[in-house]
Amino acid sequence: MKKYFLFLLMLAGVSAAFSQEVTKTNEVAFQAGEQITYKLKYGIFTAAEAVIKVENSPVKFDNHPALHIFADAKTAGTFNLLFKVRNRYETFINPQTLLPYYYSEQRQESSYRHSDKVTFDHDTGMITADKGKFPFKGNVFDFLSAYYFARNIDVSKLKVGDKLSMRYFLEDGIHTLTITFMGHEQVKCGLGTFDCLKFNPTIIPGRIFRKNSKLYLWITNDKNRIPVKAHVELIVGSLVMDLTQASGLKYPLNPVKK
Repeated sequence: MKKYFLFLLMLAGVSAAFSQEVTKTNEVAFQAGEQITYKLKYGIFTAAEAVIKVENSPVKFDNHPALHIFADAKTAGTFNLLFKVRNRYETFINPQTLLPYYYSEQRQESSYRHSDKVTFDHDTGMITADKGKFPFKGNVFDFLSAYYFARNIDVSKLKVGDKLSMRYFLEDGIHTLTITFMGHEQVKCGLGTFDCLKFNPTIIPGRIFRKNSKLYLWITNDKNRIPVKAHVELIVGSLVMDLTQASGLKYPLNPVKK
């Protein structure tokens, strides 16, 4: 799971089928041509970077159009010497329902290599992956489709302390991520200061987290719903995810004017 850490940060604050009943907004919050970039920092050092793009797909699924979303994640600087990462994740989603048709990943992490190809059949409730078939009910996503679906959920009725959860497929099963809504807060990132919604995802102590480690994530409180920053405590030090670039957005970003 730690190999997907950068994407867990992005998903944690916005991805989900809520524990309470939710509705998706009628107007999609993003469009083809969108590109966003995040940097992951360990102390003062940039550890990694992820670039996510949205394009219209020439490939159709059951004669239906699709949006192609892909993300490239790589380590930077000295971290290339310590643990070099060159990963690509891709998903094809329905432009209306935003549910995934197909997901693939190619991961190169130091000497480790992994690939997977995942097909979602929402009519029969079956996921077909390299490791087998997995039945499911309700909405289940991959990392990228969960992130983009969640940006379209109506959060207007959220109250402080409300619990949210998401289900996503990873390698050999369906997993659930639970988070708590913490309220509203202004936060500064590489593109300025924004009014944000703040979330506290539950994390499991282990090799990189302390027993009492906290993870917080902030997303813009606007029509874009873009995660702009995340902060998590590790056994040694902390990691910060920071939004550094955003172009082709459907709606303008509106930093707080000082």
